[in-house]
Amino acid sequence: MITVHHLENSRSQRVLWLLEELGLAYRIKRYERDPKTRLAPDALRKVHPLGKSPVITEAGTTIAESGAIVEYLIDRHGAGRLAPAAGTPERLRWTYWLHFAEGSAMAPLMMKLVFDKIASTPVPFFIKPVTRMIAAKGMSAYARPNLERQFDFMEGELSRSLWFAGDAFSAADIQMSFPLEAAAEGAGLDASRPKLMAFLERIHARPAYLKALERGGPYDLGAF
Repeated sequence: MITVHHLENSRSQRVLWLLEELGLAYRIKRYERDPKTRLAPDALRKVHPLGKSPVITEAGTTIAESGAIVEYLIDRHGAGRLAPAAGTPERLRWTYWLHFAEGSAMAPLMMKLVFDKIASTPVPFFIKPVTRMIAAKGMSAYARPNLERQFDFMEGELSRSLWFAGDAFSAADIQMSFPLEAAAEGAGLDASRPKLMAFLERIHARPAYLKALERGGPYDLGAF
């Protein structure tokens, strides 16, 4: 039996969704974030030394990292589903987007999160202008230009095909869901990129996505 070590409001929601799309049996072990720090609890370190989610266990094997989990589940349980055939151009795109999600898309989102924290963290009044200036400079010089460039790139890619790896829905789309949902939640992704917004509408209507939400519980990226 596959066990998903599921942290609230986290990337592990994608793993639940993938399992629902594949129709696999699984169980959930739930973890809650620290209400002050929003970090994962120390209990996750008993599962994996880094103490982060997502992590799955199956038959004595522990797998961490979203991309590695997706590839493991597709290779072991996919039976040819949710991945293009090996050796095809679509498979190359699939692999690219599977790793782009964490390797590239999340970096400017995390920068924005850090700069937002710097700007909003309580400090003595005479330091506040300095912290706000640092945050604003970081956003204008680094985070925002990278976000805009990535939005434009992804919008263009979805002009080529309905889904990221081609005309068929795949695990690459599941992997890409988290950065795009996070971007729409508070990083400027909006109706000016209609292809990306339509992508979000399509995934949110999928029965397996909705079932994963039922099993995983509330999913509020604003609380991340």
